[in-house]
Amino acid sequence: MGQLAAFIILSVVTLVSAVVVVASQNIVRSALSLIPTLLGIAGVYILLQAEYVAGIQVLIYAGAITVLILFVIMLTEHGTGARFRQVNEQVLPGTIAVAVLAALLMAVFFGTAWPRAAGTLPQYTATSIGTTFLTSAILVFIVTSFVLLVALMGAIVIARRER
Repeated sequence: MGQLAAFIILSVVTLVSAVVVVASQNIVRSALSLIPTLLGIAGVYILLQAEYVAGIQVLIYAGAITVLILFVIMLTEHGTGARFRQVNEQVLPGTIAVAVLAALLMAVFFGTAWPRAAGTLPQYTATSIGTTFLTSAILVFIVTSFVLLVALMGAIVIARRER
Protein backbone atom coordinates (compact mmCIF):
# COMPACT_ATOMS: atom_id res chain seq x y z
CA MET A 1 0.00 0.00 0.00
CA GLY A 2 2.88 2.36 0.79
CA GLN A 3 4.52 1.77 -2.59
CA LEU A 4 1.25 2.53 -4.36
CA ALA A 5 0.86 5.78 -2.45
CA ALA A 6 4.47 6.75 -3.18
CA PHE A 7 3.97 5.94 -6.88
CA ILE A 8 0.80 8.04 -7.05
CA ILE A 9 2.48 11.00 -5.33
CA LEU A 10 5.56 10.75 -7.57
CA SER A 11 3.36 10.44 -10.66
CA VAL A 12 1.34 13.53 -9.75
CA VAL A 13 4.48 15.58 -9.02
CA THR A 14 6.12 14.43 -12.26
CA LEU A 15 3.07 15.04 -14.45
CA VAL A 16 2.14 18.42 -12.97
CA SER A 17 5.68 19.75 -13.25
CA ALA A 18 5.98 18.34 -16.81
CA VAL A 19 2.82 20.21 -17.79
CA VAL A 20 4.33 23.40 -16.34
CA VAL A 21 7.51 22.77 -18.37
CA VAL A 22 5.52 22.58 -21.58
CA ALA A 23 2.80 25.17 -20.90
CA SER A 24 4.70 27.96 -19.14
CA GLN A 25 5.18 31.26 -20.98
CA ASN A 26 8.35 32.00 -18.98
CA ILE A 27 11.38 30.02 -20.16
CA VAL A 28 13.14 30.25 -16.77
CA ARG A 29 10.06 28.86 -15.03
CA SER A 30 9.97 26.04 -17.59
CA ALA A 31 13.60 25.18 -16.90
CA LEU A 32 13.10 25.27 -13.14
CA SER A 33 9.99 23.08 -13.43
CA LEU A 34 12.14 20.49 -15.15
CA ILE A 35 13.87 19.76 -11.82
CA PRO A 36 10.84 18.24 -10.00
CA THR A 37 9.98 16.34 -13.18
CA LEU A 38 13.39 14.68 -13.23
CA LEU A 39 13.39 14.12 -9.47
CA GLY A 40 9.98 12.42 -9.74
CA ILE A 41 11.40 10.08 -12.36
CA ALA A 42 14.32 9.35 -10.03
CA GLY A 43 11.79 8.49 -7.32
CA VAL A 44 10.11 6.00 -9.66
CA TYR A 45 13.53 4.44 -10.29
CA ILE A 46 13.94 4.05 -6.53
CA LEU A 47 10.55 2.33 -6.35
CA LEU A 48 11.80 -0.04 -9.05
CA GLN A 49 14.87 -0.76 -6.90
CA ALA A 50 17.25 0.81 -9.42
CA GLU A 51 19.11 3.01 -6.95
CA TYR A 52 22.14 3.50 -9.18
CA VAL A 53 20.03 4.76 -12.09
CA ALA A 54 18.16 7.05 -9.68
CA GLY A 55 21.44 8.47 -8.42
CA ILE A 56 22.65 9.09 -11.96
CA GLN A 57 19.28 10.70 -12.78
CA VAL A 58 19.67 13.12 -9.88
CA LEU A 59 23.35 13.90 -10.45
CA ILE A 60 23.42 14.21 -14.22
CA TYR A 61 19.94 15.26 -15.29
CA ALA A 62 18.38 17.05 -12.32
CA GLY A 63 21.73 18.56 -11.41
CA ALA A 64 24.16 19.11 -14.25
CA ILE A 65 21.89 19.25 -17.30
CA THR A 66 19.36 21.55 -15.63
CA VAL A 67 22.14 23.90 -14.49
CA LEU A 68 23.53 23.85 -18.04
CA ILE A 69 20.11 24.75 -19.46
CA LEU A 70 19.74 27.60 -16.95
CA PHE A 71 23.22 28.92 -17.85
CA VAL A 72 22.29 28.90 -21.54
CA ILE A 73 19.05 30.73 -20.81
CA MET A 74 20.77 33.33 -18.66
CA LEU A 75 23.58 33.88 -21.19
CA THR A 76 21.15 34.58 -24.01
CA GLU A 77 18.68 37.39 -24.37
CA HIS A 78 15.81 35.26 -23.07
CA GLY A 79 17.21 35.33 -19.54
CA THR A 80 16.65 39.05 -19.11
CA GLY A 81 13.17 38.57 -17.77
CA ALA A 82 11.54 40.34 -20.72
CA ARG A 83 8.42 38.62 -21.93
CA PHE A 84 8.54 37.32 -25.46
CA ARG A 85 5.41 36.35 -27.30
CA GLN A 86 5.72 32.70 -28.07
CA VAL A 87 3.42 31.44 -30.78
CA ASN A 88 2.98 27.77 -31.42
CA GLU A 89 1.41 27.25 -34.81
CA GLN A 90 1.55 23.47 -34.52
CA VAL A 91 -1.01 22.97 -31.73
CA LEU A 92 -3.58 21.15 -33.87
CA PRO A 93 -1.15 18.78 -35.62
CA GLY A 94 0.60 18.14 -32.30
CA THR A 95 -2.68 17.34 -30.56
CA ILE A 96 -3.70 14.98 -33.36
CA ALA A 97 -0.29 13.24 -33.25
CA VAL A 98 -0.51 12.82 -29.48
CA ALA A 99 -4.04 11.42 -29.71
CA VAL A 100 -3.04 8.92 -32.40
CA LEU A 101 0.05 7.87 -30.46
CA ALA A 102 -1.95 7.48 -27.23
CA ALA A 103 -4.58 5.36 -29.01
CA LEU A 104 -1.87 3.20 -30.58
CA LEU A 105 -0.07 2.70 -27.26
CA MET A 106 -3.33 1.81 -25.46
CA ALA A 107 -4.25 -0.65 -28.21
CA VAL A 108 -0.88 -2.35 -27.91
CA PHE A 109 -1.00 -2.31 -24.11
CA PHE A 110 -4.47 -3.79 -23.82
CA GLY A 111 -4.02 -6.15 -26.78
CA THR A 112 -0.84 -7.79 -25.50
CA ALA A 113 -0.93 -10.92 -23.37
CA TRP A 114 1.58 -9.92 -20.70
CA PRO A 115 3.33 -12.81 -18.94
CA ARG A 116 2.60 -13.03 -15.24
CA ALA A 117 5.44 -15.31 -14.23
CA ALA A 118 7.65 -13.95 -11.49
CA GLY A 119 11.27 -13.60 -12.42
CA THR A 120 14.42 -12.71 -10.60
CA LEU A 121 16.16 -9.41 -11.04
CA PRO A 122 19.92 -9.26 -11.42
CA GLN A 123 21.66 -7.93 -8.34
CA TYR A 124 23.34 -4.83 -9.70
CA THR A 125 24.56 -2.55 -6.97
CA ALA A 126 26.51 0.67 -7.07
CA THR A 127 29.55 -1.26 -5.83
CA SER A 128 29.42 -3.85 -8.62
CA ILE A 129 28.86 -1.18 -11.28
CA GLY A 130 31.74 0.93 -9.90
CA THR A 131 34.02 -2.09 -9.83
CA THR A 132 33.13 -2.86 -13.46
CA PHE A 133 33.82 0.76 -14.44
CA LEU A 134 37.25 0.70 -12.86
CA THR A 135 38.31 -2.78 -14.05
CA SER A 136 37.02 -4.18 -17.34
CA ALA A 137 35.36 -0.97 -18.63
CA ILE A 138 38.10 1.49 -17.67
CA LEU A 139 38.95 2.30 -21.30
CA VAL A 140 35.34 3.29 -22.08
CA PHE A 141 35.24 5.39 -18.92
CA ILE A 142 38.47 7.24 -19.83
CA VAL A 143 37.46 7.79 -23.47
CA THR A 144 34.10 9.19 -22.38
CA SER A 145 35.81 11.56 -19.97
CA PHE A 146 38.20 12.67 -22.73
CA VAL A 147 35.35 13.29 -25.20
CA LEU A 148 33.51 15.40 -22.62
CA LEU A 149 36.67 17.41 -21.92
CA VAL A 150 37.22 18.06 -25.65
CA ALA A 151 33.56 19.11 -26.04
CA LEU A 152 33.91 21.54 -23.14
CA MET A 153 37.09 23.02 -24.61
CA GLY A 154 35.38 23.33 -28.01
CA ALA A 155 32.43 25.14 -26.44
CA ILE A 156 34.82 27.61 -24.79
CA VAL A 157 36.61 28.27 -28.11
CA ILE A 158 33.32 28.80 -29.94
CA ALA A 159 32.04 31.14 -27.22
CA ARG A 160 35.26 33.19 -27.39
CA ARG A 161 35.02 33.66 -31.17
CA GLU A 162 31.53 35.18 -31.02
CA ARG A 163 32.72 38.19 -29.05
